[in-house]
Amino acid sequence: MAELTIREILEAVPKGTIRIPAFQRGFVWDADMVAFLMDSIYKGYPFGSLLLWRTKEKLNHERELGPFSLPDSDPDYPLDYVLDGQQRLTSLFGVFQHELEPTDEAGWTNIYFDFKADEDLQESQFIALNTGEFDAARHFPLNTLFQSVAYRQATSGLSDDEVIIIDDLQERFKEARIPYQQLTTEDRAKVAIVFERINRTGVPLDTLQLLTAWTWSEEFDLQAEFESLREDLAQFGFGGVGDDSNLILRCCAAVLAGDAAPRTLVELHGAEVRARFAEITNGLKGAIDFLKANVSVEKLTNLPFATILVPLTVFFSGEDGAQAKTTDEQRATLLRWFWRSCLSRRFSSGVLRHLKEDIYGMQNLRDNGDESIAEISVPPLDVFFSTNTFRINSVNTKTFVLILAQYNPRSFISGNRIGLANVLRDYNRSEFHHIYPRKYLTAQGVPVEEQGIFANFCFLSRTDNNQLGGEAPSEYRKKMPSDPSAVLEAALCPESIFEDDYSKFIEARVTLLVTEAEKLIN
Repeated sequence: MAELTIREILEAVPKGTIRIPAFQRGFVWDADMVAFLMDSIYKGYPFGSLLLWRTKEKLNHERELGPFSLPDSDPDYPLDYVLDGQQRLTSLFGVFQHELEPTDEAGWTNIYFDFKADEDLQESQFIALNTGEFDAARHFPLNTLFQSVAYRQATSGLSDDEVIIIDDLQERFKEARIPYQQLTTEDRAKVAIVFERINRTGVPLDTLQLLTAWTWSEEFDLQAEFESLREDLAQFGFGGVGDDSNLILRCCAAVLAGDAAPRTLVELHGAEVRARFAEITNGLKGAIDFLKANVSVEKLTNLPFATILVPLTVFFSGEDGAQAKTTDEQRATLLRWFWRSCLSRRFSSGVLRHLKEDIYGMQNLRDNGDESIAEISVPPLDVFFSTNTFRINSVNTKTFVLILAQYNPRSFISGNRIGLANVLRDYNRSEFHHIYPRKYLTAQGVPVEEQGIFANFCFLSRTDNNQLGGEAPSEYRKKMPSDPSAVLEAALCPESIFEDDYSKFIEARVTLLVTEAEKLIN
């Protein structure tokens, strides 16, 4: 199989010779998935290959490469369309390139190497960070590895021992090889057949299938049980949990063995799983009920981290399949743990270590009333609200949306309560908009990167936003209820909103948001 280096990819994409056909789905990886790819390359783990279709004829319809607009290519050179491996190729280009400006927000490109973290075969040393989270004393930016000047600048303040670690990091990525196969043909019917087959057949067994085949198949039809569970959860809007077999397997291992590590899953025995499966399912249902009732989570994708369900499942998995009862004190502790886990991005890195700690903590909270599980440090909250950019599927944005949901937001036009259950089940960008409109801020000379921060966002439907228009708040105030105080209170907005002073508004709203967030974590 032929191979590409990362540098060859960085050179080919700006030339326009590597392209994405329109029949491919778009780029869907989040920052954590991109970081795990970097970790796999760093550790020399297999991470898949590319399938490229070489042709002389440019397609009429193409996709961008993630957030990057691809330049036109030299008509005398053949083109390589990506049939398989688009997520990996886009991730590699986005993290290391420096020639193309993204056409959309691309926070997933800001991947850093934590050179102070302990080396571990399982845990990742790579993490996506916002500007306010970056610490030069332990985080090294990957986007400098293929830029000699930037690399020298980034390593200039490091100790000799640290430079050795970073030089080794650079060497590994420069030596990395990305395997690829090439289909050379002008027959598009043949290409269509190949694309269909790689998306329908030859899919490797997932963990659930492997465990069913190797460990449990003769004693327990695990896949049938999982399908039944998925159908039960779908009735409550959480069918996505049942579709994520690895998530449920982690819940199984956490309840049965107190550890969600993959090695634990392989060691589970069918007889025990069969005997305690009701304990697992009731624990999972109890966790979902808790999140729906207390945090306004309506489906799996509302959660900043799906893995939050694992420790909660342990807490609610009572003996003999009964669901654990919760005291007021335990409920308060669970909520503090939830908010602190989200705001600290607890499960962005060190996932298995943190899961093991929290599984033990949940057992202690349930059985002994020990509240220490909620003792999680949280970064400065003012930085969270004033530097993070609103991106609908990012971890921080999901946390921010859930915080706003706790205060029963109202329509800016009618003043009526927003139907949160429906909004969060649909969960799309059209239900959230800028408080100070972009059009107005642009006219005032406010930089784009300052317009989209959390402190300038709220629950605001597309319909309401269109009616308010791009006017100054003092102008669109006329379209709001005569007394907007209830609307502002529910949106955690200061009265200074109508003074048309963006800086003053942001400062006041950050203060309000921090005050309310502190109530959630304390």
